Amino acid sequence: MKRAVVIVAVILLLLGAVPVRAAGPEVAAKGAVLMELDTGTVLYEQNSHQALPPASVTKVMTMLLIMEAIDSGSIGWDDTVITSEAAAAKGGSQIYLKVGEAMSVADMVKSIAVSSANDCACAMAEHIAGSEEAFVERMNARAKELGMNDTHFVNCTGLDDAPEAKDHKTSAYDIAIMSRELLYRHPDIKKFTTIWMDTVRNGTFGLSNTNKLVRFYPGATGLKTGFTQQAGYCLSASAQRDGMELVAVVMGAESSKDRFAACKQLLDYGFASFALVSPEVEAGEVSVRLGTEAKVKAVAGEAGGVLVEKGQKASVNLQQELQEEVTAPVSKGQRLGTLYVKAGEQVLKEIPLVAETAVPRLTFGQIFRKVLQKVAFGG
Repeated sequence: MKRAVVIVAVILLLLGAVPVRAAGPEVAAKGAVLMELDTGTVLYEQNSHQALPPASVTKVMTMLLIMEAIDSGSIGWDDTVITSEAAAAKGGSQIYLKVGEAMSVADMVKSIAVSSANDCACAMAEHIAGSEEAFVERMNARAKELGMNDTHFVNCTGLDDAPEAKDHKTSAYDIAIMSRELLYRHPDIKKFTTIWMDTVRNGTFGLSNTNKLVRFYPGATGLKTGFTQQAGYCLSASAQRDGMELVAVVMGAESSKDRFAACKQLLDYGFASFALVSPEVEAGEVSVRLGTEAKVKAVAGEAGGVLVEKGQKASVNLQQELQEEVTAPVSKGQRLGTLYVKAGEQVLKEIPLVAETAVPRLTFGQIFRKVLQKVAFGG
């Protein structure tokens, strides 16, 4: 009986009745995740929700809040940030800010992204929220909004030598979530996270990226390293190829070499096994009854690609279903049909087709005039 079951399973696999996904790599780390950024799909995970100390990978959230403050207009790239005693006193990775030293937001962010500067992270936290404690409250509130349920931040740097920092933890999955939010919503951060070497203080202080994949991994876009004795070696590494961007997260690796190798393995697996397909939707038209316009265009109601296994890519096809007619008034964004993205007969995604513009209903007077024109001129 067992032999018969095995034979049937093999036949089904050969016929393509059972989808096959290549096994992910074995990762030497306490926690790991591979995520595709456009769709947020998790492609690989290992102890993905185990809460662990993240070290300086914490600064992904710090940079996210900085970018949100910049995009909202509450701070600007050229704003001057003054160094406090608390910021200057930060240990670990730093650019050795002096009390009272002034530096632009742009140079602060560059120092955080490239050299993991704890002093700059603290200075920016104070500049945005008034104090590091108030900034950390914002970090935790933002984590909750993003659904980062394994996360509790105690500081903006990831330093974990203070007694209270024992509760400073997050998970590989949550790091992937905040990394995606940073890279996907705020692509300008890549101007800094892709820097290999640069300077601040008018060229007098050199910066060298702690993320070696930026130089040695094709398509690397960032993102952030971290290390403490408690956390081990951590890394959130992102890369983009052929229109698809991935983020690989590794926590608690035993060496720096191991974390880079693990993230490279995960990224290689993702790019070799998956592809992002962006359907090109040709706008159809739907007739409008009693409308000021006879037809309305139907367009895709949402953007974004469809993630497929590479073996499916050639078989991806589109099937469009539209209503033949709608009655006015038609509101902009009103659902008019569905676009089915398929691989063979398997539906991968359903995209709503909606009205591109609004179409008001004809008034009684307009209808009356149309009737008179039809009678007088035969249509």
